[in-house]
Amino acid sequence: MNRDDFNILKSGVIYFDNGATTLKPKILGEAVADYYDNYSSNAHRGDYTLSLKASEKYEETRVLVKDLINAHKMSEIAFTSGTTDSINKIVFGYFKYFLNDGDEVLLTKSEHASNLLPWFELASLKNLKISYIELDSNHEVLIENVKRAITDKTKVISIAHISNVVGDIRPVKEIIRLAHEYGILVLLDGAQSVPHLKVDVQDLDVDFLAFSAHKMCGPTGVGVLYGKESLLNDIRPIIFGGGMNADFNTAGERIYKSMPERLEAGTPNVAGVIGFGFVIKYLMGIGFDNIHRYELELKHYLVKRLKEIKEVTIYNAHSESGIVTINYDGIFPQDLSIYLDKYNICTRAGNHCAKILKDELHIKNTCRISLYFYNSKEEIDKLITALKNPNIKKEII
Repeated sequence: MNRDDFNILKSGVIYFDNGATTLKPKILGEAVADYYDNYSSNAHRGDYTLSLKASEKYEETRVLVKDLINAHKMSEIAFTSGTTDSINKIVFGYFKYFLNDGDEVLLTKSEHASNLLPWFELASLKNLKISYIELDSNHEVLIENVKRAITDKTKVISIAHISNVVGDIRPVKEIIRLAHEYGILVLLDGAQSVPHLKVDVQDLDVDFLAFSAHKMCGPTGVGVLYGKESLLNDIRPIIFGGGMNADFNTAGERIYKSMPERLEAGTPNVAGVIGFGFVIKYLMGIGFDNIHRYELELKHYLVKRLKEIKEVTIYNAHSESGIVTINYDGIFPQDLSIYLDKYNICTRAGNHCAKILKDELHIKNTCRISLYFYNSKEEIDKLITALKNPNIKKEII
């Protein structure tokens, strides 16, 4: 699907590491080059034509993000450097002041480091209790287990919409509804969901959402922080400088701007944000329902073919995303990934920044195959051929 839009695919590379970052369509490079070549200037800083154009294009992307996730207002959208930056700004800009000693934060053991470490840090500062929602036998999150995990001390649930290793799509709408019945706020890590399926923040009624541009064909160094207006009115900046202040004086008195400028201190990634806008229009043109449907078709085909190889263990055959996590008997995951690279096949090996998931999988490292809409069944067939190579272990040695 749309393979001609990606110059890198002409090299013959087979790219199965979309969970880490995605390939970039030609339209992104063209948009970024147009900015640098024709109106390179700072946004929101100048009163001249070039700067006004940059500001206009920058804010056009904010409108597109609002429409993409169906936010209520543009002021609910702040640009960051990525999901990690967004989560840190939410944790230390809002929850640091919302939570009290003894309050409980619910996580899962399959969360990415960016949705664990900030909470660990805050817990040590505020004497918070970190608890985990139990995973089922498929290492997935069930609403029943969320219900069992909630206590009268639970104040926030912070959870990935889609796990970056197990690939399960969590029942987040039900989780959010349940949480709100108990007065619990929900932070949703959308790094693996927003690029792959339609996410409607108003329909979900989610309190906070974080995601990255680079995982959805956009540039690196651009992320989105969404929050309900009522909550963002109380969020405090954790980075201070130009652009986010309305006034200050020698006595140290300062007035900070309202959202979203309050969270966008300093010169932003103007080129990246503008380029991201072009990518959003590109993806919306393809349609997220079409993207998700095609990814599932590829995933089911991949699982079917992998099951032909008795040496391969599949850890998440039943999850409904484009992520498939495997191991090959007798081959260390990193060695398997290096072997596949000889055939121009890119996969990811390691713990995938989900280091405590080993408590559930009972294995530290795996090889991850993550799909996107520009992958094909023909590429999967080439992967299977490489894995079926009778000399695979000899070639690795």
